[in-house]
Amino acid sequence: MSVSLPRLGALGGYLVRQNLFLMATCLGAGVFIYLLTDLADRLEHFLDAGLGLRQTLTYFLVKMPLILSQILPAVFLLAVVLQIGIMVRSREMMALRAGGMSMGWFIRFFVVYALVWSLGQLVFSQFIASYGEREASRIWREEVRKRQLDKRVVKNLWFREGAYIVHATEAQPTQSRVNDVTVYEFDTDSQRLERIMTAKKGLVDEHGWGLLDVWEIETRDFMSSKLLTSFIPLRQDMRSFLNADVADRSELPLWRLGQVIDELRESGSNVERLRTAWHGKWSYAFSIVVMALLALALCSFFENLYVNMVLSLLVVFSYYGLYVLGITTGQKGLLPPVAGAWLANTAFGLLAGMRLAWICAPRFAARARRWREGVARRLSRSEA
Repeated sequence: MSVSLPRLGALGGYLVRQNLFLMATCLGAGVFIYLLTDLADRLEHFLDAGLGLRQTLTYFLVKMPLILSQILPAVFLLAVVLQIGIMVRSREMMALRAGGMSMGWFIRFFVVYALVWSLGQLVFSQFIASYGEREASRIWREEVRKRQLDKRVVKNLWFREGAYIVHATEAQPTQSRVNDVTVYEFDTDSQRLERIMTAKKGLVDEHGWGLLDVWEIETRDFMSSKLLTSFIPLRQDMRSFLNADVADRSELPLWRLGQVIDELRESGSNVERLRTAWHGKWSYAFSIVVMALLALALCSFFENLYVNMVLSLLVVFSYYGLYVLGITTGQKGLLPPVAGAWLANTAFGLLAGMRLAWICAPRFAARARRWREGVARRLSRSEA
């Protein structure tokens, strides 16, 4: 059975032009609201960091592609609902139906049209928006949050350097201080534990660590001694621990993220979180197709434009809530990564698909209606 795709004739061209205008309008409004909210939330941080107008504008300009890629599915839903609502109010939809234009044609047209937008969103988000996101994160991290990072505390710090394994319950890298330190010293040849040192505090410089109020235990005879100070030649750069968790690998472009997943899988690391993020990039792009189906399904219930717009906003919030829930459960291993990433698309796509199938199959709808009427009659007779 061959499926004929809608040709971009006069009607298709008209629908595309009208939709592009509405998309541009909704995108402009969405970006303005997003920027206004983000500016109100972050302006105080920019002022506290002493940044000028140039750095602030640069931050929001490089973040603009990310904003566009994030709000595009919701904007597409609102634009299609607006478009169909305007066509209904202007009697255009009635004229098309009277001329023999079926609902199936509109479904095929908007699905193909949404597929084009999905591919565009995927390419745009993984090339331009991904670069903008990294640059905005760099500005926020290095310029805006510089003072906050100066006060940051690292908990349960572990590292190994040479013959020493070091644990600090609390470390302040930018202030070169550590608290509750335990140092294990091993023999470089036999790797046998030789000495254990515990200290309440420690000071760090480029030459090493100076421990204060130290208890030292020799493992050969288990003799312990108390020292006021002790010096250990450690050259580990403490500031590197501040940047260890800054780069979120899930924000990498799609192809680079796939390479990282393969490398980590070969090393035996848990990649559930990254696999969920990888599938999530695909599912979010193709959520535009789901939004097209949802828009058509909503407009089949009500012809009132304002009611459909309110319902569209509720659908958008519900979709994003389920999308976040699916991603979270996938990252935590409660669902397989594919199932978690595609949970929202599957659920809302099935609901919209069933509604549209009901409309496009009048025989099935009539049969179901007769079945309901028969059940109601039998129930009324039994009660009588």
